[in-house]
Amino acid sequence: MKFVYTPSVYMWCMLADASVPITLLGLLEREPSHGYDLKRDYDAYFGRGKPLPFGQVYATLGRLARDGKVVAGDAEPGAGPDRKRYAITDLGVNEVEAWLRQPVEPEPHLQTVLFAKVVLALMLGRPAEGYLDTQRAAHVQRMRELTDLKRMGSLVDGLLADHGLFHLEADLRWIDVTQARLSALAEMVRTS
Repeated sequence: MKFVYTPSVYMWCMLADASVPITLLGLLEREPSHGYDLKRDYDAYFGRGKPLPFGQVYATLGRLARDGKVVAGDAEPGAGPDRKRYAITDLGVNEVEAWLRQPVEPEPHLQTVLFAKVVLALMLGRPAEGYLDTQRAAHVQRMRELTDLKRMGSLVDGLLADHGLFHLEADLRWIDVTQARLSALAEMVRTS
């Protein structure tokens, strides 16, 4: 089984948990903007490979306005349909500030698919070593792709690639440690 992820899919997976509402608020704190401009900036920095749908932008702006975090200006004529310029309120600024001060929850990933596959393979009498070898090869291939992205991509691409590379390196260390302890784990699984 070969795992192939395009750089754009990988970047989106890394950022999928990013909060769209708080990110749009942060973009609005820079300057009042139209929904189109917010979408463009979001996609450029946070939507790698999976652009934010216009409908989601405007639905989110509507909820933020309802909650008093942004205000919509009057409709302005433009090249296309009339557009509203949104501005952040003090409540929105306070939310962005609180969010920026709050550290991201360190996620130790104690229940991972990697671990589940190894344990299940052992429970079912299947070769966990082969799975670990296949996974190692997939990780090494992905690391090559991310290294290429670092060389050819923008600064943002490079920083996101570094984040991915560091996580993949940690996974590879875990694979090595697990492979070294596989006999003991197999014995524990058999006797439980």
